[in-house]
Amino acid sequence: MIDDEPAMAVRRSPVPARAVALVLHGGSEHGTAVVRPWRLAYLRMVPFAKALHAAGAAQGLEVRLLRNRVRGWNAPTLDPVRDARWALDRIRAETPDVPVLLVGHSMGGRVALRVADDPAVTAVCALAPWTPEGEPVEPVRDRSVLIAHGTRDRMTSPEASHAYARRAAGTAARLARFEVADEGHAMLRKSAVWNRFVTGFAAGELDWPGQDGVPASAWSAPADLRLRLAL
Repeated sequence: MIDDEPAMAVRRSPVPARAVALVLHGGSEHGTAVVRPWRLAYLRMVPFAKALHAAGAAQGLEVRLLRNRVRGWNAPTLDPVRDARWALDRIRAETPDVPVLLVGHSMGGRVALRVADDPAVTAVCALAPWTPEGEPVEPVRDRSVLIAHGTRDRMTSPEASHAYARRAAGTAARLARFEVADEGHAMLRKSAVWNRFVTGFAAGELDWPGQDGVPASAWSAPADLRLRLAL
């Protein structure tokens, strides 16, 4: 039996929340298997949630890690999109009027880009996102968007995320895309690089004092360079 609701682990800030990071895990194109806490796609995002909390808790960052009800994207029902919107509804109800940053990997990256149109969302960080041809770019209108992809990814296409970034660049408020040399889909070979990238994304978006964000030059580089930056 499929659970009626997803699950959401919450890491709270010791000070009143000034922002929320919602972390979204990967999955598969099809599948109704229940996502258990030990599924690898979910576990892979736990270190990102911990890194974000360690870097931002003192600045008022609350971190929420969503665990979807089922494994698949499952068009046309789009189960993980429904789950992410459920999470965003909860966040807006429990921490109203604070910005939400989305961090998603693989299918979770696709979900993050889809639900960026939620009124609370201000920025998206998509890691090795699954962005097939025709993926809509309208949801990221007026949002900050960062994409990063390993050059040796065989699960999701780096060239497809580049094509998505080219199409979305004129819609997003600002957009940059990074490439991680010799890295695969699981982001394990250079895990420290990925963690710093995600925490830098949050630091830059929320203007944390004393912490480095994404270099300003990344946002202002010429379009052809801005979509193939080295990380």
